[in-house]
Amino acid sequence: MNNLFLKRASAAAASTVLLGGLAVASTSTANAAATAACTMSVGSISAGGDIVNTGVTASSPIKSSRGVGPHLFGPGLSKIASTWTTTVGVAGEDTTYGQVVVNGTLYYGEYGHDSTGKPTSSLKSLGVGYQGYKAIESSFYWGKTVRGSDYRLRGDGVLYRYGPNKQVTRYAGYSAVKTMALISETLTYDTFLALTNGGALYTIHIPTSTAAPTVKKVRTSTWQNFDFLVAEKCGTQSTLLTAIDKDSGSAYLYAVGHANGAATVIQGLGKVPGTFKDPVYYLHTAEGTPSLFGE
Repeated sequence: MNNLFLKRASAAAASTVLLGGLAVASTSTANAAATAACTMSVGSISAGGDIVNTGVTASSPIKSSRGVGPHLFGPGLSKIASTWTTTVGVAGEDTTYGQVVVNGTLYYGEYGHDSTGKPTSSLKSLGVGYQGYKAIESSFYWGKTVRGSDYRLRGDGVLYRYGPNKQVTRYAGYSAVKTMALISETLTYDTFLALTNGGALYTIHIPTSTAAPTVKKVRTSTWQNFDFLVAEKCGTQSTLLTAIDKDSGSAYLYAVGHANGAATVIQGLGKVPGTFKDPVYYLHTAEGTPSLFGE
């Protein structure tokens, strides 16, 4: 299994507690989730190669705060990234880890501090040939058991899932997908919210069995200006979604009810304060956060 799965599985077995600043609501409806002031951390990599984290709170008005972290990459080399996850050790050390494509090479990366407070960082190559890929992501479900999968969306629309024991499943037909965000990770399936080049939203429900994915249309248009979707759990069954238009530098916040095709409730909460022009965006979350359950 990959480094991400092993690290998160170890934390789940040890019952790692949720880090502060990731509040969740107690209701599954989009309206109530918004009023409960769910929060999320929108991670990004700046044009100069710095790690950036923007905290977003679904309050009224919406609040955001941007903080710049370590410099990990060469300017302009980072292309796409998976979710990055933070864990805190028993001696006070902290590590944030995830995957990133840099100049066509897929890396597993870490940064943080050791028990003395000294900064640490590392990058490990996981393979080359990732030029033109549209998305990478790693799912992780933990309950009575744990399981995880890695996903890679190639530029020609082929979606790969890497499961246990390096099992690879290939799904064709996703060439219209511009970007996608993981919204569910359960024992039996993962679900992505996908944005097409034409501005439509779909859910892609991918069983952990050998069954084919199920695609459902959520919205037919109007989302075409967005370049990235960043999703975090809000309540027991809902999703807090930040949609980013990096050309204009704008981001908008949405409360999304439990996904159910065209019947899915999506409430626009408004524009997120700040400028969002970084070339790469992803979810930054905490180890011990309950698994996503947006569909």
